[in-house]
Amino acid sequence: AWALLLAVARRVVEGDQWVRTGQWPGWAPTQMLGADVTGKTLGVIGMGRIGQAMARRAQGFEMPVLYAARRPLPPPLSLPGWSHRPLEDVVAEADFLSLHVPLTESTRHLIGSRELSHMKRSAILINTARGPVVDETALLDALRSRTIAGAGLDVYEREPTLLAGLEQCPNAVLLPHLGSATTDTRLKMGVMCLENIAAVLAGRPPLNPVRSS
Repeated sequence: AWALLLAVARRVVEGDQWVRTGQWPGWAPTQMLGADVTGKTLGVIGMGRIGQAMARRAQGFEMPVLYAARRPLPPPLSLPGWSHRPLEDVVAEADFLSLHVPLTESTRHLIGSRELSHMKRSAILINTARGPVVDETALLDALRSRTIAGAGLDVYEREPTLLAGLEQCPNAVLLPHLGSATTDTRLKMGVMCLENIAAVLAGRPPLNPVRSS
């Protein structure tokens, strides 16, 4: 999520592609201007373990954090500069809006045309949660019309199918659902699976039970 934020803000992918074409003429003062990150406001939707990790990373960039969640975090978890706000306030005031909610009936299309229209025109949306949390058709319209400045996506509404047109948006960075794609993390995921199997076979409760909502 943080890599996407930086990549969209500083137009990293566009710049890489330009250099690779051999057509880059060299440095110029108004070339490839992007968005500052330091001091800007990070909005986090969903303040669970991953949302909190994203917010902690904002400290290094001196970013105030607005977050929408069912309830405020207790003082030991909430850091200075974090503010619990209604969803509509976070959407309207964030310079970077990062989504970290599970997919449920209440979060499906949580970010749609209404929410996108209330974001700053300079704002950037980051989705590493679940694709259907965002109305992808509304997002495509917002990117094309520059209703928002950009988006970074690691998940998609009809994954792995990409909504036609998104691939043509230079203000979007599109990744193939690689949020957990590091060797260490995938090994830990495999070990977790084995530990759950071992627990059940030994007559113990699973370590990570899947509960119905």
